[in-house]
Amino acid sequence: MSFPPTGFLPTRQLVLVDLLSLMLATAPGQRAVVAVDGPDGVGKTRLVAELVALAPHVAGRQVLSVGIDGFHHPRARRHARGTTAQTFYEDSYDYDRFRQEVLHPFRAGREIVPAVWDVAADREVRPDPVEVEDDALLIVEGIFLRRPELAKEWDATCLVTAPESVTVPRGNARFPQRAGADDPEDPRNARYVGGQRIYRLQSRVAPPTWIVELSDLQRPELIVPDPDDPQWFEQG
Repeated sequence: MSFPPTGFLPTRQLVLVDLLSLMLATAPGQRAVVAVDGPDGVGKTRLVAELVALAPHVAGRQVLSVGIDGFHHPRARRHARGTTAQTFYEDSYDYDRFRQEVLHPFRAGREIVPAVWDVAADREVRPDPVEVEDDALLIVEGIFLRRPELAKEWDATCLVTAPESVTVPRGNARFPQRAGADDPEDPRNARYVGGQRIYRLQSRVAPPTWIVELSDLQRPELIVPDPDDPQWFEQG
């Protein structure tokens, strides 16, 4: 990431610096795992990539990232029980394999395998393992990460959020078959929007450590929520 020569930092870069500073303060001197989750199309992947690019300029520790999308189940497994919102939430990811290849070895200081499945090609992949330092910070990015069965895996969490009226068009722009389906209630969005709505209810047990409101990609808002304030349970 390069900064403007004048030294002026746009709002997005200022927020990224602040967010990264908060993440770097998590479990100092130890390996730490931070989950960055939010709905499809909100801008998580780009945000995390920018945090990792920024880290060498401001961090005194190794910062790595892994995307949960690299741990999809094969398409046949994902669709075996149908293509409903419920199966999207329940059957998309192989969390046991994710723990086996990433979380457990990371905590133990061993190499991690950053992905095992190419969801677009629907085939297994074998990337080179990645070495981790003693105080590395691992950022895990993807959807559904604050679900109850994963909540205890994270040292901190960041919810990246925006209204459905924003995230649905952004997400659908990547898929020609859903072109023009910008209304969240369009039947073509039922599986994905419905899955996110199920998740919002499930994730109430694990309120986020931080929230980034990303309706405006260039002017995100960083929020440190009060975990006792119920309004935050409705985000994401």
